[in-house]
Amino acid sequence: MEQTTHQERTFMDDLDRNIIQILQGNGRASNASIARDVGVSEGTVRRRLKTLVNDGIIKVVALPDPEVLGYDTEALVGIQVDPDKIDEVAGLLVELKESSWVSVTTGSFDIFCWVTLPTSEELGNFLKAVVGTIPGVRRTETFVSLSVRKRNYGIRL
Repeated sequence: MEQTTHQERTFMDDLDRNIIQILQGNGRASNASIARDVGVSEGTVRRRLKTLVNDGIIKVVALPDPEVLGYDTEALVGIQVDPDKIDEVAGLLVELKESSWVSVTTGSFDIFCWVTLPTSEELGNFLKAVVGTIPGVRRTETFVSLSVRKRNYGIRL
């Protein structure tokens, strides 16, 4: 089955938005409870969810709590890169198990990367032995998180 890109699917109605909003509040909501909340049949919700997933509009994932799992160090790493290496460096960062978010940006840094590690010592080793050895990386600046006040991956619809 060919997957539709977000650019090809331009129509999302109020029912789709309502379903997504419910799931953003409770990712474990059943199709039956969603159907009751939005006033349609469970089959309608099931079909809409299948379409939303297949079209790449939503992804269903488990989001573990790093601190509970023993990952006490989180940081945002700003990375300056040789202009001709930006895509290559971003691609390498995406593949690292320590990174959970990689974005090519404008401004002082070409790339920002959010990393999670068990200790600050391991963060230091990661920055020197991994990020610092990637060809094209000119400079990094690391912003260590003192406490995460909000961890939400939903968007306003």
